[in-house]
Amino acid sequence: MKSMFDILMGLPLFRGVTRERMAETVGMAKFHFLKYLPGETVVTAGDPCTHIKFIISGSVRMTIENADKRFKVVSSLAAPEVIAPSFLFGRATDYPCTVKAIEDTSILQVTKQDYLKILNSDAVFMLNFLNVLSVNAQKSVDGVLALTTGSMEERIAFWIVALTQPAAADIVLSCRQRDLYSFFGVQRSSFIATLEAMKEQGLITYQGNEMNVVSRKAMLDLLASCRMADEQSDE
Repeated sequence: MKSMFDILMGLPLFRGVTRERMAETVGMAKFHFLKYLPGETVVTAGDPCTHIKFIISGSVRMTIENADKRFKVVSSLAAPEVIAPSFLFGRATDYPCTVKAIEDTSILQVTKQDYLKILNSDAVFMLNFLNVLSVNAQKSVDGVLALTTGSMEERIAFWIVALTQPAAADIVLSCRQRDLYSFFGVQRSSFIATLEAMKEQGLITYQGNEMNVVSRKAMLDLLASCRMADEQSDE
């Protein structure tokens, strides 16, 4: 059975440090351990992000939706992972999603102030966090390009990638089809043809107003391959 130190060292933002360094870190900051039963709310969308929250056991369901709730993306996140780390700092420091426990789930949370002390105490901690922020920033650039000039497949893939975390699974996009093809500015026939093509490629399944993503990584690969094809055509 894993010790608490092993669990902590396996968390995404604490990887790469020694047990000795982890012991020093635990001594300098207050670690709060919380338990949630299935269905209990861990985070509500709009809550201020005053703590960084790690899933150390169990799993959660994350829901992000627009203001009128007509568009929704739901995904699962399992331990060991961190919930919405990009919203701890910056101008937008409210959680963008509602998070509920799927099963008995344990959460480790650290205040923003204490996490700053941790980041400043070791270059490995800082590098881990900067890598997370960089991945999200680069994802946004690719997504803007896909939304302006990319194919329908690229734009759908970007929505999925942008609204979920790297380790997300069981991703479901819910929205009325007519709202989606109106937003993209295409005819219904073109939109359905795109969904059928993505289904044939093993990227999604869909029924009614729900689109189930088979693999988030496949969506990333689609964006990468389209970008590579564009670069080759420009040579």
